[in-house]
Amino acid sequence: MSKQRDVDPVEMSAGDTRLAILLAMAMFVLVVDTSLMNVSISAVVRDLDTTVSGVQSAIALEALVSAAFILIGSKVGDLIGRRRAYVLGLLGYATGAVAMTLARDLTAIIVFWAVIGGLGASLLLPAMQSLVHGNFTGAAQRRAYALVGAAAAIAAAVGPLLGGFITTYLSWRVAFGMEVVIIAVVLSGIRLVHDAPYTGPRTVDPVGALLSVLAMGGLVLSILVWQEGGEFVLLLMAVGAVALGSLVMWLRSRKRAGRPALVDPDLFAIPTFRLGISQQMLQQIALGGAMIALPIYLQMVLEYDAMQAGLSLAPLSLSMFAVAVVAGRAAGDRRASGIVRVGFLLLAVGMAALLPIVPRADSGWALVVPLVVAGCGLGLLVSQLNNYTLGPISEERVSEAAGINSAAGSFGLSFGLAFAGAIMLAALSVTFTAKAEGSSVLPPDDQQRIADTLQDDAELMSNTHLETLLADQPPDVQDEVLRINTEARPLALQVALTVPILAALAGLVSSFRAVRLPEPESKAAPGGAAFG
Repeated sequence: MSKQRDVDPVEMSAGDTRLAILLAMAMFVLVVDTSLMNVSISAVVRDLDTTVSGVQSAIALEALVSAAFILIGSKVGDLIGRRRAYVLGLLGYATGAVAMTLARDLTAIIVFWAVIGGLGASLLLPAMQSLVHGNFTGAAQRRAYALVGAAAAIAAAVGPLLGGFITTYLSWRVAFGMEVVIIAVVLSGIRLVHDAPYTGPRTVDPVGALLSVLAMGGLVLSILVWQEGGEFVLLLMAVGAVALGSLVMWLRSRKRAGRPALVDPDLFAIPTFRLGISQQMLQQIALGGAMIALPIYLQMVLEYDAMQAGLSLAPLSLSMFAVAVVAGRAAGDRRASGIVRVGFLLLAVGMAALLPIVPRADSGWALVVPLVVAGCGLGLLVSQLNNYTLGPISEERVSEAAGINSAAGSFGLSFGLAFAGAIMLAALSVTFTAKAEGSSVLPPDDQQRIADTLQDDAELMSNTHLETLLADQPPDVQDEVLRINTEARPLALQVALTVPILAALAGLVSSFRAVRLPEPESKAAPGGAAFG
């Protein structure tokens, strides 16, 4: 059992403070890792003499492995202990980071960073959420979840800026070396973590495990392929959907037969759990959509470099982090469902306020107020959703519940990134073609060629880049093509911003259902720490 710690309800003990910070640091590394890899692609390609597609495949494989095995990872945490799973997950991540620091070829990255690191993530995410649940109670638990959520949010927001800075001025290897140092610091405090033994059934469910891999793997792979413009997207999505449906039926049949299953289907009979994981997914869809639309806008329309774009997004990330921490401390006895409702409302308002600004803004300063409003909304959400979803779950079932919660969030983030990116490029394609074909300036023979060129390079082409490509064209043709590009791009980005707006509105609608339910009470182990 977890050791009882006698803690003043007003003052947080030094040990509890350190534990909460270390868990937040682990979450920060977990989320920032992929951002570092994304912004380091060109440097990795150059240093290892490999290809862009090869590095992108490694990134996709890491996301696929972590998603496909996350439900299995939550069950492994039950069987070997959540603290041990947490340590193994951190070691898996450290192995991947060391490999990135020392790698001399792409094979090492694929084996150690993508596969071993991905498996580490599948162990780490549910174990970390379970440990927050088991080591803290009451207000302490809400604050710990808020701090961990805030760390994840700010890692997603500032990861590209941090990675771009380190890669530009130092080396991508330094960035991953810093991950190893952070993980070492986190592991140095492992003695602070108390692990409640799992006393449930220890029977393995191999069929459920296989179906979970096919379900999560198929769905996430279809999104990754869609994002890269590949083929067989619908087939992969169908495989994932059929496997998911089969998993649900299998789990229910195991439950009726009184046999242990990979995941207890009765979890979904808890109304707050169902609402919590759906809201978690919607929040991540909104974050993913914003995180692809806004950087492209800043870099392609305002022609900012990565550093300027990151600084322009700072109002979003900083307000998100600050509000999450403050809300975690100040929530008190306020209903989590009410705070979540305000969070989704602010997120929707902030994102919607960007729509009229996008075509008119001439600098990132025009985005500050809407980004702060949206960041405050996201901060309220990350401060409450994990606690709202997992707080009422018994210690016996919290690991598998955390696995489902993590899977919902991972899927939502991937979907938001892919869907917002896909409809943005589709809108660019349609708008480019329509405006080029409707132009009275462009020669008829050149209209389709220009439309095809703009479509192919839409996500990369700023007006400055376009001027270079059009240098040998007559001035009137240059001006017309630049006009088309100038008018089409903000429209496409407005379309992309509808993804976070609609996700926030869907979350807002679901929150009205949540506030009608009784507020869940924490069922963490009584030996967990309580700090106020």
